[in-house]
Amino acid sequence: MARGKRLKEAKDKIDSTKVYPAEEAIKLIKETSSVKFDASVEVHARLGIDPKKGDQIIRDSVVLPHGSGKKVKIAAFVSDDKAKDAKAAGADLVGGEELINEIKKTSKTDFDIAITTPDMMPKLAQIAKVLGQKGLMPNPKTGTIGPDVKKMVEELKAGKVSYKNDATSNVHLIIGKVSFDEAKLVENFNTFFESLKKAKPQSLKGTYIKSMYLSSSMGPSVKVEIN
Repeated sequence: MARGKRLKEAKDKIDSTKVYPAEEAIKLIKETSSVKFDASVEVHARLGIDPKKGDQIIRDSVVLPHGSGKKVKIAAFVSDDKAKDAKAAGADLVGGEELINEIKKTSKTDFDIAITTPDMMPKLAQIAKVLGQKGLMPNPKTGTIGPDVKKMVEELKAGKVSYKNDATSNVHLIIGKVSFDEAKLVENFNTFFESLKKAKPQSLKGTYIKSMYLSSSMGPSVKVEIN
């Protein structure tokens, strides 16, 4: 069956005028995923923020109870005395100034997340542009700067994910895979939803979360209840 026909059949199962409870939405997302790989389940939130206002930027992290299904490669920029902890916790790349110099020379960043300790931050300034362009710069708001290296790595490996709004006031996050049990996806969704509600800027007037949709990779989207 051609992909276009499969997508049309999938869309026909969804009532575009309806807003679905999270449980129903996730059931539909699983049923309508028509790709041959284990698709990601994505949540898309449209917010009533003004992304041009610094005090309305949404940037936070949340530990998904069942992880996102994505294996993350972590680089730990730490001093020698913390290197052992970082390796023991499962960091994939561990180093200090030599790792910084290597990235400075090559501009290669073969990792998904960078963590560091406060004392190493000034040294990371040399590669801030390289990391910043790829969204890899450690940030206290996303729990990637701190004194406890072991805890940071373990949480990220267990399913801690970061999210932030884009230029069009939307937040996008992968909350699992189509192969996950419905109950696990619902729990991941609810955990993210609660985190997003808590991230509401104090200066915001009017509606904060305007709408939310769930979809699978290359699959149709389903509007979700946000009451």
